[in-house]
This record gives sequence, structure tokens and C-alpha cells, in this order.
Amino acid sequence: MLNSPGEYKIKTMLSLDPKLEQYILNHTDPEGDVLEELNRYTHVNILNPNMLSGHLQGKILELISRMVRPARILEIGTYTGYSCLCLAKGLQEGGELITIDRNDELSGVSTTWFKKAGMENRITLLTGDALALIPGIPGPFDLVYIDGEKTEYVAYYHVVFDKVTPGGYILADNVLWGGKILDPESERDESTKGILAFNEMVTKDMRVMNVLLPVRDGLMIIWKRNNEYPI
Repeated sequence: MLNSPGEYKIKTMLSLDPKLEQYILNHTDPEGDVLEELNRYTHVNILNPNMLSGHLQGKILELISRMVRPARILEIGTYTGYSCLCLAKGLQEGGELITIDRNDELSGVSTTWFKKAGMENRITLLTGDALALIPGIPGPFDLVYIDGEKTEYVAYYHVVFDKVTPGGYILADNVLWGGKILDPESERDESTKGILAFNEMVTKDMRVMNVLLPVRDGLMIIWKRNNEYPI
């Protein structure tokens, strides 16, 4: 999710040759009919379609979720529901995913696609300010995906951390922020400052282990340490 329209521009940090990128997609499991249709619908009908996770990142989210096998997932930033559907594929039998978005104009879009995917009984969409809503949502969560307001990433982390089960995971999107994280300090906008503060905070947090992957606009995987694997 973004703070304002027109603020964001995708920059592929690996600067892949288009033919190489296509090769990668050709050797990655396909999206599936519903996600492919949602991808196309979003690009034709919705403002800022680059906010959509897309084929490669969506498949990464799905595989992470399938490896974790979460009973409960929390997502901050729904948009049209693409990443939500990818994450939901890894839920345990009877598991649930709660997703939060402040844009009530898109709630009808995402719920329509949840139904098309047969996931409407596993996904709960809440509309409003995530920082106001999360304290009232009982934990624990095995997996949290942060993709909301960039200026609030640090606050999201603090409000969800105690709700993440030990050994659970937090994923954070857009942590390279189109390369703006390398801008001189004098040129940094508030969103860039928010991402920089988040990245620095997580890296220094000894309660977790993290890796920043140069996938699309940067995906950080954060593992909450447990007693089995101390510092």
C-alpha cells in the first residue's frame, strides 16, 4: 500500500534483462486462473496497479506461507487482495487470515475476488486504521505481512510483535522503496524516512533474525527467535 497516488515507482533492484525476467517467470509455477485474472483486472481498472504483488512475489509469499503452515495470518494492507490470496494458500486446515486496509473503496473489489477463489470463509477483511484495530485483535499469529503506510512501519512492528508466536515470521514489503533508501538525507521524503527507520530498527533487534531480499521492491523476512534457537 502507498501513502498517496503517484508517489511510487517500481524499480527492479536487480535490473534484470527482460528476457531473463521472462525466463524466471517461465520456470516459476503459474499464478493460477483467479490470480491471473485479478492481476489483469487490477492493471486495467485500479489506480496504482504496481502496488499489486504480482506473479513472482506472490508465488514467493505463497511458498513462505506453505513452509510455515500458519494457523493464523495477519496482513496489513489488502489493496485488491492478490497477496492475501497468495498467503492464504498456506493456511492450515481451519486456519484464518485477517487482513486490514484503510481504503473502504476497495473492500468490495477484494471480497469479490476472495469469493472467486473460494477463500471467503478463511479471510476476514477489516477496514480502518490498522494501528487502532490491531490492539483489539487477539493473537497469536504465526505469520504477519506488513504492506501498509510506509511512515508507520515501525509502529506496525511494535504493535504486532508480541502477537507473533515465538518462531513465527514477519514479512515486510517495499523495504527498498524504489531505491529511495539511497537518496541523500536532504532529499528523503517521510515515507523514505519511515522505511529507513524500520530497516535499521529490525537489523538491530536481537530478538529476531532477518534477511532483506532484492525481490521486486525489497522483501524483508523476519524470524522471531524462540528458546530453541537463542541469540
